Amino acid sequence: MPEKINILFLCTGNSCRSQMAEGFARHIKTDLINPFSAGVETHGLNSNAVKVMAEAGVDISHHKSKNIDDFKNMKFDYVITVCSHANETCPLFPNVGKKVHVNFDDPPEMAKNFKTDIEKLDCYRKVRDQIKEFILELPDNLL
Repeated sequence: MPEKINILFLCTGNSCRSQMAEGFARHIKTDLINPFSAGVETHGLNSNAVKVMAEAGVDISHHKSKNIDDFKNMKFDYVITVCSHANETCPLFPNVGKKVHVNFDDPPEMAKNFKTDIEKLDCYRKVRDQIKEFILELPDNLL
């Protein structure tokens, strides 16, 4: 059996997109990937992200918002930035095989233009589903 690849999903605050990516990777690709997530800052876990992931059958309620500094001595095969800010501010990792950028819209930013909870959650669902599609293709889409 091939060795699992270590992937760090990185976003600004490790509250939503990177948490979703870690959750899906852990749930769907556990045989291929050791997933981790962090932010260039820590903003705490987004409750709407937890809700929409639960709808998809993935429990991330136990996740914690982590800072990139928590992983500075860890070896990663890939660091995947999931937002533009993280891509622009990602520090150099000496132990990274490859950095990949995949930009996903920011659900809290999208949701602020809507009034109802249903409309707001739909923003999170849209991004959740995009992230899931990306994770389903791992690791082939990284080559």
